[in-house]
Amino acid sequence: MLVIILLLLILIILVYNYYVHYTKNGQLINLIPGPLGYPIIGNTLQFLCSREEQWKTLITHANQYVIHKVWICFSPIIIITDPDDIRKILSNIIHIEKSTIYHIAEPWLGTSLGISKADKWHSRRKILNPSFHFNILQQFTEILIKESKNMIKCLKNAEGTVVKDLIPFVSEHTLNAICETAMGTSLQNLSTSQQQYRKAVHRMTELIIYRFLRPWLHFDWIFSLTSKGREHKKILKILHRFTEQIIAERRLYHERTNGQYLKEFDNLSAQRDDNETIGITEKRTIGWETTAAAVSFILAQLAEDKDIQDRVRNEVDSAIQGNEKKFNFKLLKQLPYLERCIKEALRLYPSVPFISRICGEDIKLQSYLVPAGTMIVINIYAAHRNPNFWPNPQVFDPDRFLPEKIQNRHYYSYIPFSAGPRNCIGQQFGMLEIKTMIASVIHNFYLEPIDYLKDVQLQTNITLSPAQLRIRFIPIHKINVSI
Repeated sequence: MLVIILLLLILIILVYNYYVHYTKNGQLINLIPGPLGYPIIGNTLQFLCSREEQWKTLITHANQYVIHKVWICFSPIIIITDPDDIRKILSNIIHIEKSTIYHIAEPWLGTSLGISKADKWHSRRKILNPSFHFNILQQFTEILIKESKNMIKCLKNAEGTVVKDLIPFVSEHTLNAICETAMGTSLQNLSTSQQQYRKAVHRMTELIIYRFLRPWLHFDWIFSLTSKGREHKKILKILHRFTEQIIAERRLYHERTNGQYLKEFDNLSAQRDDNETIGITEKRTIGWETTAAAVSFILAQLAEDKDIQDRVRNEVDSAIQGNEKKFNFKLLKQLPYLERCIKEALRLYPSVPFISRICGEDIKLQSYLVPAGTMIVINIYAAHRNPNFWPNPQVFDPDRFLPEKIQNRHYYSYIPFSAGPRNCIGQQFGMLEIKTMIASVIHNFYLEPIDYLKDVQLQTNITLSPAQLRIRFIPIHKINVSI
């Protein structure tokens, strides 16, 4: 009986394999170039390795192909890097649906703005847009400056030169900032919970990638039986417990202020059940991770290039002197060279190196017809290093973003915050926070590299993740200003 069941199972797999690869859609996809795979499992084995090796594989493929396919068992993935192809996907509302990897994140993020289906996304985007209005951002500046002061104080408390691993150090302060601005909740007395939450987020994103690359684990009941599934359940409790604590603090704040502030969040949460409200809050609070990655890579880049670092510092110091030694929103708008440095660092090291969509209809990419329902992955990291649009793409050159140089550049050749109707709603907030933190650090410290970026091992993750990225902070004393 067991033999018959096994033979029947093999027959079903073979028939399904034939259906996937030899019907019209499969034949169209197999016309697209890509690395050789095995029958049935496709290219899955190439990705069942360390996250460092996964990253190297993805970059190797991107260097070989403008467009290519990989098969993860019976699921095809089309990976693109050309700006014209990217424009066709991101600018068209027909292709607005996000892919399987976002659905895997639903137990954590619910159906919040970042991963919700098109119908829910439209209504939530409309409600949340006022939260990121220019006038609101001005109000947030004071909190961002305060948290930058806390970061500087933490470095100065070490008394003298200090070495920090950037991602864990910076992320502590970006999480504090996002919770106090977006949620009106201070984490000042929640340091233990905050640290536990950050570790849980990092591990959760690893588990999401792990599960995504193993299609058999997409079935909840199978995943729940594995050790990773049980770990996932424990981590989920940590994440939701922290978020529930933030929501409780937020509601208390709402009562104390008679609902005067952050009304968009309160209005939105009032329309949702508790699970959806948790998801909305999770999505808002995880913005700290992408901002931390951005700040970390920018600091590391400035540490390696002393001339550029000095020029940024001179610009910041001059702006402070010309602003009556005040560090405020007005000053942050007067730092064009720093802004160019940030943009160039985000070109080389985009915080989110890959995004994905589902084709809403058949679409021609390069000379290939990609059928509706296919997953498209946009390799932002590779697109930002395309030599056809970025001469000497590996070189850090902030002047690429001078006004006269960006006029004729392809709009979709630079998309650190995605693009099109489903771009990052918080990109202006993110840029303001990045600029605030970098200006504060540069004004107070010389930076020297410990780990050089060319030697740093990057890892496959939802955000750009180095195994370790350390620099040395050397205190300086120039202008008597409180930042």
